[in-house]
Amino acid sequence: AVDVGVHPPQANDRQVARGMQQLVRALRDQGPLVPEMLASAVGAPYWEAGRFERALAFCLADGLLVSRPDGRLAAS
Repeated sequence: AVDVGVHPPQANDRQVARGMQQLVRALRDQGPLVPEMLASAVGAPYWEAGRFERALAFCLADGLLVSRPDGRLAAS
């Protein structure tokens, strides 16, 4: 078989996807927050190391969240 770059999802991929959903939901419910408050709102201190940062980076890259000029994050 030829490897075309498609790999089965990993457990941490699912956790990041779940984290992305939590970030978007929290900002829709609570309005714009600074990243530290968002992390607290979703319980990120209890997540595995790096999961919040990865979820946030994907949300921003995918346009699900936007970074406002005042430093707060908002759902788009």
